[in-house]
Amino acid sequence: MAIKKLGILVGGGPAPGINGVITAVTLHAIEKGCTPIGFHDGFQWLSQRYTDEQHELTRDEVSRIYLDGGTILGTSRAAITDHASFENAVSALKKLEIDALITIGGDDLVASTAALAEKAGDTIKVVQIPKSIDNDLPLPSPLTTLGYETARHVGVGIVKSLMEDAKTTGRWYLGVTMGRPTGHLTLGIGAAASATCTIIPEEFPEGVIKLSDICDIIEGTIIKRRAMGKGHGVILLSEALSERFSREEVAELEDVDRDAQGQIRVAEIDLGRKVKNELQTRFEKRDIKVTIVEKTIGYELRCAHPIPYDAEHARDLGYAAVNFLLAGGSGVLITMQNGEFTPVPLPDVIDARTGKGRLRSVDTGTESYQVARDYMLRIEPNDFIDQAWLEKLAKAGAMQVEEFKDHFAQFAS
Repeated sequence: MAIKKLGILVGGGPAPGINGVITAVTLHAIEKGCTPIGFHDGFQWLSQRYTDEQHELTRDEVSRIYLDGGTILGTSRAAITDHASFENAVSALKKLEIDALITIGGDDLVASTAALAEKAGDTIKVVQIPKSIDNDLPLPSPLTTLGYETARHVGVGIVKSLMEDAKTTGRWYLGVTMGRPTGHLTLGIGAAASATCTIIPEEFPEGVIKLSDICDIIEGTIIKRRAMGKGHGVILLSEALSERFSREEVAELEDVDRDAQGQIRVAEIDLGRKVKNELQTRFEKRDIKVTIVEKTIGYELRCAHPIPYDAEHARDLGYAAVNFLLAGGSGVLITMQNGEFTPVPLPDVIDARTGKGRLRSVDTGTESYQVARDYMLRIEPNDFIDQAWLEKLAKAGAMQVEEFKDHFAQFAS
């Protein structure tokens, strides 16, 4: 099938490198004799059968945006997974004579792209370019999603500044880092910046995570630092921890806003404040003065200018997407593996049970995770072996030795 008009749209949250993809697709499409059409705000208008929320992309418009953050096309979390919105989108695309469509998005866009590929594949070819600062799409290891490396890079810079401020002022920072529902970004930033401690949901067994469990880890870290003569540090928490809190423990879960996919907007839950208040209560009971400041790290990362890795990655993905569609392909995620284009069939990244995109969680059984964990400062089993060190830890926590052992017994083995 000859492709005369090639559409491109962005779904989900912003991520560094999107404009680079738009540039690559536009320039390569024009070179191949196609007309590139940029759709505004993802599937938002197409899902309502609007046919006036798009424009033809030109060389002049895109030639210098490849290193810019954000996206010139806008984005939304609108989906076309229900019958009405799907039929509206297909009708609008056909009316506009779109022969092929490139979507740029993460797990919340996969289902819409897959539905379009499956049901309209004969008339509209479609592929998706995987972008997400969360790095949670199930790509072959060790591939990262577009935007993740830049987000991590910018996050490391923020944490480095917080670490310096913590040392200068003698305080503790609790950095709550974006990423739902996995801990890739939080762990990636924490490991690269050597944060004092990093806590992600994957380190806990399946089921409910208790606020007290998180606070136990952090309390132990602060006490251990005090025993080492240090009264400051930076601790990173994945915002995704909030998703596994019980409703009884966090009343906000009953009324918290949800996104277009019905998922909790974890940014609405003030995890940092809750942890800070609990910790300060614990230390005040033992007359220990600790200054704790909570800091959200997230929105600063999403529209950052891409670092060279993501800038090059974006160009490769956009170029490969156009070539794949022109060759008659459809229904895949576009990936580059070992310097070569490798398609990943969309059904392989769909959860058959839910119909949504599958997620890649942090594998805590890998050596890479163990390295990151070993460089954190936490109460560990080794801390319970030497009596002199136990006494020092107990003193730093204003406890008796037996009280300390009972309080942190869960970390003793």
